[in-house]
Amino acid sequence: MSNRVSGDPDVLSDPMSAREAQKYEFPVPSREAVLAHLGRRGEPLSFKFLASELGVEGERDLDAFGRRLRAMERDGQLLKNRRGRYGLLQKMDMVRGRVVGHPDGFGFLVPDEGGVDLFLPPKDMRIVLHGDRVVARVAGIDARGRREGTVVEVLERANPVIVGRYSSENRIGFVVPADKRISQEILIPHGDELGARDGQIVVAAVSEPPTFRTRPVGRITEVLGDHMAPGMEVEIAIRTYDLPHSWPDAVLDEVSGLAPHVPPQAAEGREDLRDVPLVTIDGEDARDFDDAVFCEREGRGFRLVVAIADVSTYVLPGSALDAEAYRRGNSVYFPNHVIPMLPEILSNGLCSINPGVDRLCVACEMHIGAGGRIRDYRFFRATMRSHARFTYTEVAAMLADRDADLQQRHAALLPRLRDLHALYSILHRARIARGAVDFELPETRIIYDAQRRIDRIEPLVRNDAHRLIEECMLAANVSAADLLSRKKKAVPFRVHAGPTAEKLAALREFLSELGLDLGGGDEPSAHDYTRLLQSVEGRPEARLVHTVMLRSLSQAIYTPENTGHFALGYPSYAHFTSPIRRYPDLLVHRAIMELVEGRRGGATGAEAQEQGDHLSMTERRADEATRDVVRWLKTEFMVSRVGEEFDGIISSVTNFGLFVELVDIYVDGLVHITALGNDYYHFDAVRHRLVGDRTRRTFRLGDPVRVRVVRVDLEEAKIDFELADPDAQPAPTAGERPARKARQTSQRRAPKTSARAGGRRKAPRRAK
Repeated sequence: MSNRVSGDPDVLSDPMSAREAQKYEFPVPSREAVLAHLGRRGEPLSFKFLASELGVEGERDLDAFGRRLRAMERDGQLLKNRRGRYGLLQKMDMVRGRVVGHPDGFGFLVPDEGGVDLFLPPKDMRIVLHGDRVVARVAGIDARGRREGTVVEVLERANPVIVGRYSSENRIGFVVPADKRISQEILIPHGDELGARDGQIVVAAVSEPPTFRTRPVGRITEVLGDHMAPGMEVEIAIRTYDLPHSWPDAVLDEVSGLAPHVPPQAAEGREDLRDVPLVTIDGEDARDFDDAVFCEREGRGFRLVVAIADVSTYVLPGSALDAEAYRRGNSVYFPNHVIPMLPEILSNGLCSINPGVDRLCVACEMHIGAGGRIRDYRFFRATMRSHARFTYTEVAAMLADRDADLQQRHAALLPRLRDLHALYSILHRARIARGAVDFELPETRIIYDAQRRIDRIEPLVRNDAHRLIEECMLAANVSAADLLSRKKKAVPFRVHAGPTAEKLAALREFLSELGLDLGGGDEPSAHDYTRLLQSVEGRPEARLVHTVMLRSLSQAIYTPENTGHFALGYPSYAHFTSPIRRYPDLLVHRAIMELVEGRRGGATGAEAQEQGDHLSMTERRADEATRDVVRWLKTEFMVSRVGEEFDGIISSVTNFGLFVELVDIYVDGLVHITALGNDYYHFDAVRHRLVGDRTRRTFRLGDPVRVRVVRVDLEEAKIDFELADPDAQPAPTAGERPARKARQTSQRRAPKTSARAGGRRKAPRRAK
């Protein structure tokens, strides 16, 4: 079969024909050839003409070519118009992407290729659900200036099952989705209720997707239990985000033969580190221990050993255990509940570096100079034995507080801990010198009572012991990335990009309202971010600035395109230190051991990219699921506090009100614009504020306010506040005082005619 286009001698043969011949018994023109030919022709073509011009002949090849075109349609590479002709989406003004629903019934299409989102009105959202992949046509511009789309074709349904609350009225059952981005109820025909009672939380399998005329139809496959039952929020999140949470039989069969202890013969061929006083340092409630550390002085420098659990010895490529670990991608940590990436016999047993027992590890030995530079490093397999299990609190008490009792109890290990602390000080200075951005945003911990209800919410306090371990892990991760980068191994590196031009412009506008400026012009560096963060240290708006600056940066991802880590200030970075709970670390271990042991193998660039995409998705999935659970738990915590008053900070300003975060417990709620007092308030998006029309009263991002809890809605996981003193004007922050004073001075000096002619002057726009 010829892949030349008939009658066009300038068109080359299919450049992918060799690949196609290798993959398929009966090869047909590749996707690339089809797309290129349609691009050259500049018009949609029927199946008959497309096959003829690409030289496809014979019943068998025509059938295979038809399947290829249908697959390209399904993947959104082609679109078949009403006349049955295949064309290119971009030529038809079509956009391919994923739907993001809104509780109010409308939605947005996030394009696969990036760019501006497409607004989807409620009538188009009737045939799709949140998460579906679709092709949409750009229909025009709506009244708010947004590009508006019309759904042309659904490529992929994203919700085979939906979790929600079952209701029944007049023998008609339906499920109200727990995910409020799905605004359509799921109809449940009589007989498909599986015994569910009104108000119970259920899982429904969608049997018929929505159409313009009908709502989605489903059947209940699982009854989770009563609404508000303890732990139900986790069960809902697991099903909503499709988190793998049960072990396949094949995995259980594979791990059933594992012994609880490391046999002596497993140490053969490994270096023996059992006499090296390696220790683990973790939180009080840690259950699995990935890493142990040892440090000693070496002249003016240091020798640092970071030993990481050798998961790769137990989780072998091609095994059912490996497939399930990859599917999960990472462990998911909910408050009071964990979905581990590996079965307990590994995560809490053989791969957990518990004190006093032999464990297999992959060690990174580094020699670090007095200036904090890693002079050299090596990786090797070893057998180790942890000499102690320390908590962050204990180590901080010994090193910072000089607790005499703890120091005496651990006198044999104290010199090594002091060496670790001395190395930390050097590495921390090196971090500052390279300009790494250190976002010190508070985290919270939910404390439960005996009935598994929230007792209190506590802020987590980081001390030098936390930072000490962090610096040791960073050093090992950088060494791993350097080795893999130099040897050009295709693995998912940990990559963090700087701010986009759009986000940078928005950040500069926000900072100007606080009288602050970010250096670096069009391409600020981590140094520029760090200098600005240091300038607001100790000021009331410091946490707000940290939050907004963090939001200006892209989310870190896994990809073989190793472009460095902006926030950490590293040209190359990878995850190596947590293979029990992160699959990317396991891939890095395997790649390093292939190099160390001189074995061939490893992923291709395309495979590594696919791995990176999948593992970035599982990380986002876990973050979103955890965020949902924490938000619901915090809402439940506030149910009994209706009527109480709290101090808070305005964390977001919108055209419908103010979001306020309560001080110390970090619970968010809304002060609706109608609860701000007897005035008309106007939203100033550039300055992140609401301004009263009559009173000129101003509420802006970062202002401290005192609020009263007036309503808690567990169904929506929403909290409503009102101002405790409706007549109190929020005090300007320390950064706002000089900026506000400068604006007032400028306004006094400005001639009255300018205000009449053009209104208020905008702040000058800085370079993007």
